[in-house]
Amino acid sequence: MTGIPHTEDHGGPVKGRPGRWPALGVLVLAVLLVAVDATVLGLATPYISEDLAPTGTQLLWIGDIYSFVIAGLLVSMGSLGDRIGRKRVLLYGAAAFGAVSVLNAYATTPETMILARALLGAAGATLMPATLALIRNLFHDPRERSLAVGIWGATASAGTAVGPILGGFLLEHFWWGSVFLINLPVMAVLVLVGIRLLPESRNPSPGPWDLPGVLLSMVGLVGVVYAVKDAAAHGPGLSSLAAALLGAGALYGFVRRQLTLPAPLLDMRLFRNRGFSGAVLADLLTIFGLAGLVFFLSQYLQLVQGRRPLEAGLAELPAAIGAVAAGLVAGRAARRFSVRSVVSGGLAAIGLALAALTTLGQSTGYPLLGAALLVVGAGAGFAFTVTADVILTAVPGEQAGAASAVSETAYELGAALGIALLGSIVTGVYRDFTGPAGTPAAAHESLGGAVAAASTLPAPTAQAVLDAARQSFVDGLTLAAGVGAAVLLAAAAAAWFLLRGRRLEDGAGESTETAGDTAGAGRP
Repeated sequence: MTGIPHTEDHGGPVKGRPGRWPALGVLVLAVLLVAVDATVLGLATPYISEDLAPTGTQLLWIGDIYSFVIAGLLVSMGSLGDRIGRKRVLLYGAAAFGAVSVLNAYATTPETMILARALLGAAGATLMPATLALIRNLFHDPRERSLAVGIWGATASAGTAVGPILGGFLLEHFWWGSVFLINLPVMAVLVLVGIRLLPESRNPSPGPWDLPGVLLSMVGLVGVVYAVKDAAAHGPGLSSLAAALLGAGALYGFVRRQLTLPAPLLDMRLFRNRGFSGAVLADLLTIFGLAGLVFFLSQYLQLVQGRRPLEAGLAELPAAIGAVAAGLVAGRAARRFSVRSVVSGGLAAIGLALAALTTLGQSTGYPLLGAALLVVGAGAGFAFTVTADVILTAVPGEQAGAASAVSETAYELGAALGIALLGSIVTGVYRDFTGPAGTPAAAHESLGGAVAAASTLPAPTAQAVLDAARQSFVDGLTLAAGVGAAVLLAAAAAAWFLLRGRRLEDGAGESTETAGDTAGAGRP
């Protein structure tokens, strides 16, 4: 990507930068792409399951390897953007994301698909930290920045709506790989327009690149997440214990190393800021509570309730509508009331909606599901938008990439853990279903496997297998929803305490943080 201009921005207080709103339009394309990619995978899972015939464990790996890899690389990529330029990292990553999407589309085995998703995670790790960091350096007026962050979050939510609808249309007319090829035109527009519109920004005094820190962060995050996944899927054992010890040791080494370096990859003093830590924790717990449900919702709509892919995509639309609407007004609401009331209220609303979903059955009517999804979306829109604003304003501009990476790492780590733990609950409950005599072993691997196996059985036996399998899947889904509800309500209580006294800025250069919140945060 030679020829990318290098107009440096050192984070100075340039209020009203020309071209900042068109530049925001380019940034939200990257967000839209990531959101669409995440949602179409869930919709395509039944087709991938039928075509590639993965085991239940392989199916979970297809779902969460992307999050594993992206969680392991986000801090490194955010810091890399601070050093060599966020625009450069974003555009290189966007080009790689488009290229690797082709490998996803044409995967022919479960192993190839898992590898393709891992490579997509490596490319995706460059996108989200760079977009938030560039917003931090484009918008210095706090109210404009809040609106820009709201648009950023609303676009991500819109992607969750566009993804299932567009994916449903493609799945009804083409093969499942087509849902990944939609990344290519978006990436092409992002790269070509981004070269012209995006300003370059970087830390003017970044210090040397800390390769040992990069390796420690990767090994630590991937090791811990793998240990949780392995223990959830197979029970505690030597492999999960070894991975947990390796991951914990690497993370300990990473923290110790960052505290001693004059120019660390991640300034650990940021976590002394109660508002910063509270926002990061809220993000992690929220997506943890939601991830397992979201991953299996499309399967419920298609394989349990028999909806067509496009219909299933439209059924998930209320969540995106709620998130878009809430994201656009979240900053204003946080200023009128308080940060903690908006974040805690949003998390509590999600928790109550998940609690309502514990009543789901095979034939539950859409009004309950649609209303619950609308509340989930609105709660997430309020919470995620405000926490993103809090995280961005807690650090000086030159550290925006690293701070954004922490936020995205919490998100992806929560997604990986949520799919691993809550997904394992669904899978574990499902596998224990009792079918009629002659039920194939493949039917116990996944619900998609049961649907495929039933097509080869006599009609009465096939119906009995499907009834038992679907009921067991719903039992697992409602149990996961109950666990998610408990996690979200606990997150709401934690956010209420940790975000006490935290306010969003009201004017350029004005900080309304309390003295206790800024102590040791590394803010000039």
